[in-house]
Amino acid sequence: MALEIMEAGPLTTVQDRGRRGFAAFGYQESGACDKYAMELGNILAGNEKTGDSGQAVLEFTLKGGKIGFTTREVIALTGADMDPRLNGSPIPMYCAVTAEPGDVLSMGTAVRGLRGYLAVYGGIRVPLVMGSRSTNLKCRIGGLEGRALQAGDVLETAGGLKEKKTAPLSLADPENEWLRLPSNPYRIMGAQRTVLVRAVPGPQAEAFTEEGLHTFERSFYRLTTDSNRMACRFSGPAVGTFHGSDIISDGIVEGSVQISSDGMPIVMLADHQTTGGYAKIGTVISTDIPALAQLRPGEQAAFKFVTPEEGIAACRREAEKLEWIRSRFGSAEGRKQR
Repeated sequence: MALEIMEAGPLTTVQDRGRRGFAAFGYQESGACDKYAMELGNILAGNEKTGDSGQAVLEFTLKGGKIGFTTREVIALTGADMDPRLNGSPIPMYCAVTAEPGDVLSMGTAVRGLRGYLAVYGGIRVPLVMGSRSTNLKCRIGGLEGRALQAGDVLETAGGLKEKKTAPLSLADPENEWLRLPSNPYRIMGAQRTVLVRAVPGPQAEAFTEEGLHTFERSFYRLTTDSNRMACRFSGPAVGTFHGSDIISDGIVEGSVQISSDGMPIVMLADHQTTGGYAKIGTVISTDIPALAQLRPGEQAAFKFVTPEEGIAACRREAEKLEWIRSRFGSAEGRKQR
């Protein structure tokens, strides 16, 4: 009942929904950067039957590596397409696949997207730390010894199926693309389609000039190479302030959009710090964070202000979409209806 890391990608970690409730003590939430892809993987791997679609998964950044199986496992790969192959033969993304003892899963560099996820039936079994199995690299807790995985690591799983799983669950059909992707909008200009990120203004919107607020909403920003699990750092037109963006440090959440001293947006991701000293022009709604998590350096995003009510409505629609997927693909009754 184990996975063996034969080759590790640039950054492979164990993640779940995150470690909540400890920000006051300086511990980041961590968790999967693309929580939508993580949820889909767990649903397809059958973890709805275990009562928890937030089971720990593996998160790969840019490249997956190679993994060996010691027992029969049901797996599902979601997020970035890293051309997965089982014993050298291609296997579909967004589909439950049975791996037999001795099988080897290999993944290359992402064809599109940045972060991929491997879910297994029953989840990755590493010790719970403050209620979560997520890896916190800065605090060196959670996951496997609080670090990125490396060749030779062995991860226990909860499963090891005695019988082959029949009627695999799949969202791989082209008609299901809208289910595979989060529901963020796009800004279309000619042939260019750019991820449009919705943000609720504030909490320091008053620190920015009217022109600065318009610049933030009307411009395109390019993701820089100085981005990681902590934050997406963008370059583009500077956002104007009245007296600079430095403030007395206050709380930060996933999705907070800080404007740095040079006027550039920085959007907080899963490993964000707990406090920050730059003014925050807005907070990205949770529905749109997965699209940011899949941007690659050099790709663009645009921003749009929404009201709190509009943000809540969008998040509720996304929750209803996931609930429909669970009812259709995650339960025995739903599978009979497919």
